[in-house]
Amino acid sequence: MCTGKCSRCIAITLYPLALICIICNIVLFFPGGDIKYAKDGHITEEVIYMGGLVGGGFMVLIAAIYINLTEARECCGNRFGMFLSIAFAAVGVAGALYSFIVAVLGLNNGPLCKYDGMWTTPFKNSNSTYLADQKLWVECKEPKNVVQFNIGLFLTLMATSCLQVLLCAIQMINGLFGCLFGVCINKEQP
Repeated sequence: MCTGKCSRCIAITLYPLALICIICNIVLFFPGGDIKYAKDGHITEEVIYMGGLVGGGFMVLIAAIYINLTEARECCGNRFGMFLSIAFAAVGVAGALYSFIVAVLGLNNGPLCKYDGMWTTPFKNSNSTYLADQKLWVECKEPKNVVQFNIGLFLTLMATSCLQVLLCAIQMINGLFGCLFGVCINKEQP
């Protein structure tokens, strides 16, 4: 058994997940594919928290890079390297949890949109009931289809960050095994 192989699989899986989070957060700044809303400051508040960019993106990316480097040192380097991978995986968990919480808030509060001629967050106090009632979505006149836009991207951030938390938690356990029991069991040694 080599904990390095597990580390490598985790790191390789974390790279695209971090990229998805970064892309989702950047796209959320441009509802309807238009930059005028970002210029005018008509962006949903949770987008500005940058959960996908900072948390699920860069924090998880830092963890993935270190986890990958740990694996690259011939069966994970040493026990201290595996101990450090636990700390970096914990950074990944924290970042992914931040991304998840921001995405949940974004879904719960709903998008900022032009509603009855004013820029407001009309679904903020609806306890997320607007998610099931598509008739309410048309009340947001501008940006066009902003409710579907936000729901799709925030749900993607939620799913991605859940996978990131799971993978980083597995790496924490893997790192613990590598730290306690050694990084590799060589079958060729007597």
